[in-house]
Order: sequence, then structure tokens, then C-alpha cells
Amino acid sequence: MADADTVWGVVRRPESIAQWFPGIVSCTVEGTSRVIRTATGLEIPEEILSIDDRLRHFAYRITAPQYSFHLGVIDVIEIAPNDSLCVYSTTALPDTLALLIAGGTVGALGEIQRLAESAGVAS
Repeated sequence: MADADTVWGVVRRPESIAQWFPGIVSCTVEGTSRVIRTATGLEIPEEILSIDDRLRHFAYRITAPQYSFHLGVIDVIEIAPNDSLCVYSTTALPDTLALLIAGGTVGALGEIQRLAESAGVAS
């Protein structure tokens, strides 16, 4: 368990994705553009749509031509003091690419939890 602000601190910085999303080894951010690099060397361009600290809401879309549509959203919701819910939702077309991302988001949520809990212990 970790408080919502601690969890939000893990995911709110666009450049932090390489720390918690499996298979992403680095990224660069310029304005609202983010380019992630996977362990296989593939570079995937993204557009950051929203980072709302008040709502703890992060939204982005993959702009690579393989995707006819993509929207990724991370919301961190306070449940109680020192307890929160992190929701990572992804919609993508074609479906085969959506399945690849879905597998990664499961691992990402586990790593976000691990990082937030270890940050909470350290503070």
C-alpha cells in the first residue's frame, strides 16, 4: 500500500516510464513529445496529452504508424490515507498491438506498486 501522492510521484514524470514499464529501456521527452526505446531497439513516438497533478491523471497516445488508434491513461485514486488505486487503461487498434501493450501494463502496475511502496518506506 502507498498513498496516492507517492504513487503519482512515480508515474507523473513522462521520462520515468523506463523505470517502471517492462521492456522500455530509455526515453526522451521534448515538450509534449516522448520517444520510448524498447529493449529490442525499437523507437516508438508518443504524444503526451495531459498531466494533471490535481486529478493525478496522465494521458498519452502512441503516434507510430502501426497504430490506427492508441490512448493510454493512468489515474491514481486516493482510497484512504496511505492507500490508493492506480488504474492503467489502454485502448489500441489494431487488436494485436493492443494485446502487446496490455501484457506490459500488468507488469508496469506491479513495478509502480513496488516503487511507490519502497519510496513510502524510505520517507
